[in-house]
Amino acid sequence: MALPKFVDVLTLAAVQGLGLRARLVVEGFFAGLHRSPFKGFSVEFSEYRRYQPGDDLRLVDWRAFARSDRYYVKEFEEETNLRFYLCVDSSASMGYPADAPFTKFDYAATLAAALAYLALGQHDAVGLATFSAGVREVVPPRSSRQHFRAILDVLEKTETSGTTDLYAALATLAERAPRRGLFAIFTDLWDLRGRVLDGLRALRGGKHEIILFHVLDAAEERFPFRDAASFVDMESSERIDLDSARFRDSYVDALTKLKRDYRLELGAHDIEYVPVITDQPPAAVLVSYLGKRRALM
Repeated sequence: MALPKFVDVLTLAAVQGLGLRARLVVEGFFAGLHRSPFKGFSVEFSEYRRYQPGDDLRLVDWRAFARSDRYYVKEFEEETNLRFYLCVDSSASMGYPADAPFTKFDYAATLAAALAYLALGQHDAVGLATFSAGVREVVPPRSSRQHFRAILDVLEKTETSGTTDLYAALATLAERAPRRGLFAIFTDLWDLRGRVLDGLRALRGGKHEIILFHVLDAAEERFPFRDAASFVDMESSERIDLDSARFRDSYVDALTKLKRDYRLELGAHDIEYVPVITDQPPAAVLVSYLGKRRALM
C-alpha cells in the first residue's frame, strides 16, 4: 500500500522523539506539554495565596499554617494542549520548479505533515490552512490521531495557483483563532515585504506565537543560471530578459539582504524566522530546528 504523498517515513521517525513546546502561555484544558494560565494541582508548583472560603482544603499548606498561624493555599500551573495552526502557501510561485516532481509546495507540505504528526502525538489540536491571495482551504484544529488523515487529504488535493497575499490570509486566520496558539507559516515570501510584515505583526498582536519557514528552491537561493535567458513570474506572468551571468551577483546580494532584514525585523517582534532550502532533507531541517528550539526553552 502506497504511503500518502507528503508522509516521509524518515522525517516522521526523526521528529518522533522530539517535542514542540510552545513558548507562549496556552489557553487550554488537556494535560499536555504546554504551560497554562489556568490553575490546577497536577504538575508544577506556582505560588502561595491566602486561603479563601470555598477553596479546596487539600491545597492548604499546613506547614505554612504552623509557621505563620495563617492559612495559605498552594497554586500550581498545569500543562495543557496547544492549538497549532499550519499555514501553507499554495500560490503559483510555490509550484516552482514547474517541471520537477517535487516543488516548493511539496517540500512545505512535507514539513507541515511532519509537524502535524508530532503535535498530534502530543495531544495538541492541529489545524491547517492553505492560502494564496486569501485563505483557500481550512481544516479546523482537532487533537485526535485520526485527524492526521484529514490534514493530508487537503494537502494532497491542493494545486498551486494565484497570487500571494499573506496579509489578507493572516487577517482572516486571526479572526478564526480567538484563542492564543502557535502558527507555523510556510511561504516563499514572494510578496510585498511591507504587507508581509504588517500581517505578521497583526497576528503577533493577538498574542499568537509565530514560526515563519521561508521556503526557497535551491535555484532561487543560488541563481546558478549562466546564459542569457527569459524569466517569467509564475504569479503575474511578467517576463524579463536577462544576461544571467551579469545579473547573478546583484541578485544574490539582494536576496541575502532581504533574508537578513526579515530576520532582524521579525526577531524584533519575537517571530521566529527559519530559512529553508529545498535541497536540504526535510528530516535534517526539522531535527536541527527543533533541537535549537528546545535548547532555547
